[in-house]
Amino acid sequence: MGWILFTCLAALSQAWRNALQSKLSQHASVSMVTLARFIFATPIAGLYLYALYLFEPAPSLSPSQPLIIYILAASFMQIIATALMVVLFKQKNFAIGAGLAKSEALMAAILGMLFFGSALTWLGWIGVLIGGAAVLLLSGFSFKQFNLKTACLGLLCGTCFALTSLWVREASLASGLPFPHSAGWVLLCVLSCQTLILSLYIGITEPKAWLTLKSHRSMVLLISISSCIGSIGWFSAMSLQHVAYVKTLGQIEVFFTLLVAVFWLKSPPKKRDTLGLFLIALAAIMVMMGDIL
Repeated sequence: MGWILFTCLAALSQAWRNALQSKLSQHASVSMVTLARFIFATPIAGLYLYALYLFEPAPSLSPSQPLIIYILAASFMQIIATALMVVLFKQKNFAIGAGLAKSEALMAAILGMLFFGSALTWLGWIGVLIGGAAVLLLSGFSFKQFNLKTACLGLLCGTCFALTSLWVREASLASGLPFPHSAGWVLLCVLSCQTLILSLYIGITEPKAWLTLKSHRSMVLLISISSCIGSIGWFSAMSLQHVAYVKTLGQIEVFFTLLVAVFWLKSPPKKRDTLGLFLIALAAIMVMMGDIL
């Protein structure tokens, strides 16, 4: 049941990271806000892995072709997903933008079943579907106010995040290392790739962006710290459990997001939020029961 604790930690950390990225997006481009997530997270992940080996010695990582492919695929896909999340922030308000991207749990269940050999229990599937309904409710979905562009961005963002998570799990399993060292190595490798890719891209396309990041370095540091803590939680949980279960339980992030939106971003909740949170709680209970049964 350790995956439950890791998922809760990840959800709380990600809610703060999204809020900070939403603030930074008012002053920086999509690529800069995306880089802020990774730039300081890499050395933090290195320290975390070093601490793991001090606490419990384990074999070193031996790269294999499948492992390298999974890490590179996850790295590129998470960059795309994060960039789409930032674009969503600019399309709708903070809570709706974060909510639309939560389709990743349902997409992870479908893609995992079709291409990754994930087998969920019937109770788990019901929980995933209820969680998907809760996300639509909390995102303010309405046929009268339906916006095709925002809906497509949200679905694409959720799909990219789902593929990232599925490849992260495959990389952790392919590492051949015991837990939690497997998750720690995959995290460090993915963050290193992402930092290198985005740094080169920004250096070529937006050379003055470094000055912008420097002028907001305190916020950038907070984004990286919250992102790294969240990634430790996600990567660890997904090393232990099916991605669909992890991401469905992780929808409790919406509860934390609404708290941040109300008390920090001063964005009042809608009347339907109470029902949406109830459905998320029900979905979380069902996927946990599905794991036990």
